[in-house]
Amino acid sequence: MNPRDIETPSQARELIQSLKPSHIKVGIFDIDGILRGKYMSREKFLSALDKGFGFCDVVLGWDMRDQLYDNTRYTGWHSGYPDAPVRILPSSCRTMPLENDDLFFLAEFTGDAEQICPRGLLRRVLARGEKMGLKALAGFEYEFFVFNESSESIREKAYQNLNAMAPAEFGYSVIRNSVHDSTYHNILNLSEKMDFPLEGLHEETGPGVLEAAISYDEALEAADKASLFKTFTKIAMQKENKMATFMARWNDELPGQSGHIHLSLTDLLGEALFYDQSQAHDMSELMQHFVAGQQQLMPQLLSMIAPTINSYRRLVPGYWAPTDASVGVDNRTCAIRIIPGDKNSHRLEYRIGAADANPYIILAAVIASGLWGIENKAKLGPMVEGNAYQQTFPEEQKLPETLWQSAQALKTSAMARDYFGDEFVDHFVATREWEVREYRKHISQWELDRYFEII
Repeated sequence: MNPRDIETPSQARELIQSLKPSHIKVGIFDIDGILRGKYMSREKFLSALDKGFGFCDVVLGWDMRDQLYDNTRYTGWHSGYPDAPVRILPSSCRTMPLENDDLFFLAEFTGDAEQICPRGLLRRVLARGEKMGLKALAGFEYEFFVFNESSESIREKAYQNLNAMAPAEFGYSVIRNSVHDSTYHNILNLSEKMDFPLEGLHEETGPGVLEAAISYDEALEAADKASLFKTFTKIAMQKENKMATFMARWNDELPGQSGHIHLSLTDLLGEALFYDQSQAHDMSELMQHFVAGQQQLMPQLLSMIAPTINSYRRLVPGYWAPTDASVGVDNRTCAIRIIPGDKNSHRLEYRIGAADANPYIILAAVIASGLWGIENKAKLGPMVEGNAYQQTFPEEQKLPETLWQSAQALKTSAMARDYFGDEFVDHFVATREWEVREYRKHISQWELDRYFEII
């Protein structure tokens, strides 16, 4: 039985009983999009297939450096960090070629924890869309830098003067992807075998930066695949004695790393809904409302789209990242790019996202804001022509400039509380406020260089 054909607990049980692995790896994505998990014995896993298992809820109560939040209600010292119920997702079964084809399963939180589980958040948004008769299809594109470094050497160097896999700028280079073909094929083969196949992989403009386009899929599966791609690409590179980073912008002299999302809607039977030749730019009225909702709500939801301090290092003029909620037809200077095509390829590209976003959370924000636009028949303003970076936009299209501002906008968003629930909004905002507080405790190299001697 092919692991990717499994749909039910009984099929998963049959596969495991036939293969008789001693242990199975199980993972669950936290609020920052980090895969947390463990090996489970065969007996424990088979028991959990039907009734689930308990996973310490501290993974929803600490940050990416395992520092405990002191400002969240869901869990903390006040609750004693109990186990939260988790269900195993049989249809997520994969073999791991980097671990002798051992089995891997995704899981997700249930019970009270489901309200703040990133995968649960996206499922709720998609269920609301289905009640409207709509289904979302999505594909993620990621830029990421690769270095000839180890997790030890980057710390020894304090993340400075790193040795990139390739020097200087050479976008779309066949020379580079041939010289480094073993790394390219490692990523390509891994992506095929773990079922997050790539439509393209190429050298981007920058020292050691690659861009990968993950194949289009239904939205929940697309987020699964994007999350797994980021995790297992990092693993693959470390096994090559290299390091990959998906930071939004790791170097102040280089552009940031995008995490663009291609998106379209169909009805529940699979009929494409974005294309209408009778409308301007072939955009159906439904697509116009959808994009208008995304545009109007982008400032309110930006902390779900740009979730780290570093995200805002990318959102500055002149670095291939929009700074306003702009829309244009085939215009890469805009936050939302309308991509003309035929009935089945007409879509939008959500370009504001960076590589550091949690795929489940950003996709929930992107889709929910569009659904809101449809529900409220939001009106799309004039399209941008020319360079959006050099144009002036209305105040309501300007984006927050910091993570703190973005978090406060989400906290007061009635739309966010309606679509995502108070539990998620309050928890997520608290985690972003924590991130800002942690940042403010530290003295940057810039401050030392600027003030130490002179002031």
